[in-house]
Amino acid sequence: PTGARTIFEEGLIIPPLKIVERGEVQQDVLGLILNNMRLPEMNRADLFAIVAGCRAGEKRVIELCDRFGKDVYLAACQALLDRTYEAMRKLIHLAIPEVPQSFEDYVDDDGLGNGPFKMKLTIWREGDHAFFDWTGTDPQALGPVNFYLSEGMFKMFIGVYLIMVNDPQILFNDGFYPLLHIVTPEGCMLRPRFPSALGCRTHALARLFDVLGGALCKQAPELNTASGYGTSPYMLYSGWDKKGDFFYSMEILYGGIPGRPIGDGMDGHSWWPLFENIPTEYLEAYYPMRIDGYTTVADTGGPGMHRGGNGVEKRYVYLEDGEVSIHDDRWLTRPFGVLGGWPGARSSKLLKRADGTEEILPSKCDQVKVAPGDMLVYRTAGGGGWKDRLDRDPAAVARDVSFGLVTEGFAKEGYGVVLAADGSVDEKATEAERDRQREARGPALAFDFGPPLEEMLATCRAETGLEPPTPATPLRWSPLEDGAEALARVRAGDGVPAPA
Repeated sequence: PTGARTIFEEGLIIPPLKIVERGEVQQDVLGLILNNMRLPEMNRADLFAIVAGCRAGEKRVIELCDRFGKDVYLAACQALLDRTYEAMRKLIHLAIPEVPQSFEDYVDDDGLGNGPFKMKLTIWREGDHAFFDWTGTDPQALGPVNFYLSEGMFKMFIGVYLIMVNDPQILFNDGFYPLLHIVTPEGCMLRPRFPSALGCRTHALARLFDVLGGALCKQAPELNTASGYGTSPYMLYSGWDKKGDFFYSMEILYGGIPGRPIGDGMDGHSWWPLFENIPTEYLEAYYPMRIDGYTTVADTGGPGMHRGGNGVEKRYVYLEDGEVSIHDDRWLTRPFGVLGGWPGARSSKLLKRADGTEEILPSKCDQVKVAPGDMLVYRTAGGGGWKDRLDRDPAAVARDVSFGLVTEGFAKEGYGVVLAADGSVDEKATEAERDRQREARGPALAFDFGPPLEEMLATCRAETGLEPPTPATPLRWSPLEDGAEALARVRAGDGVPAPA
């Protein structure tokens, strides 16, 4: 729940237990889990799909050992790890500076009216070793937006970024992990103390990618992307239908992918590349809802030489009494643009009641009562633009207008492109408009977050219809570890002494 204050409100806390022991399913463990599920038959199928995947992997490893011998198999694994270690060692020298450099961005709120919450990352190199220090990140939230950052997972993210940007041919494995050192002070929102609530952690997870990219790109800014929609937009709808059966629908929507060095950001796409959306036919067949519309939203992608992807609008019409819960982000701050690109548009949620009344919903809310005929208009954020928006090919802007991705008015406002009555580019008027905008704006910004945070908070109600979040009060039971002490702890644990 978005209103949770401790992890005890978020479900059972089950310590690591074996579901399969020596090839046998442990029925007591399985029963403990499934008896606490609303739809146990669906969860059982998901669980055993994972078990089947593990068994397939086990079978293949045994086949390799039978064919080549265990010693050869283990030696080959070590050789692959060593190869990646050496490749990453060279990448660290290429991509990580010795002089510390920092970047920061925000999670908008914690679902309880507190926020925004700063996430700050500082990176530097010492010889072959790279440090990633989250000192300066805000203390943990009372609400459930805390994200307990797994150091191993964060090292994986760093490795994916460095390899994909610099040399995608490098074999990816965890052989390089000893070269990376993660400093996360206890008591911050990325290392919250027990029993902190964690249920809406995906917003901090998504922002982590933005902050990591921003910190790394300062060494080679032209290789960085802008910021994407930066969250996992959830919509949950549950209740009892006319037959007395319980229904529960959970959907994660997508938004604008950022403008990139290789081209425009994708419209309405997941930031996990292999994720797919849920077909409308499936939703309408299995749940008491009708999808009134599902489309990208024009002008929500940030202008740039390569524009940010547009966010989406999905309109859910509910056909049974029930409850709706939402958690999303980027309703206050905007996905940043880079090198002269503009930020993407914010997200929003509007509930249109069957009686004609309307209600603006916050990005994080629980158990909102809905009745047959009520419609939720769910809009996700757009992606930021990459590089100078006034250098975008005018023909590309005209094409976007013809496709309904950009409006004619925004073509002029955001890209300085003036269109003729037939939709073609008025080249002379476009050149004059772009000259005017360049003179008016001055030098392009390396990072464009939109207005300063203080201004966004001051204009929040007028622009969004929602009250601004208020600064969080540090929790007395969760003191924030000093950054220098956290760094010393990591150095001691990893065996990397401070430079002389």
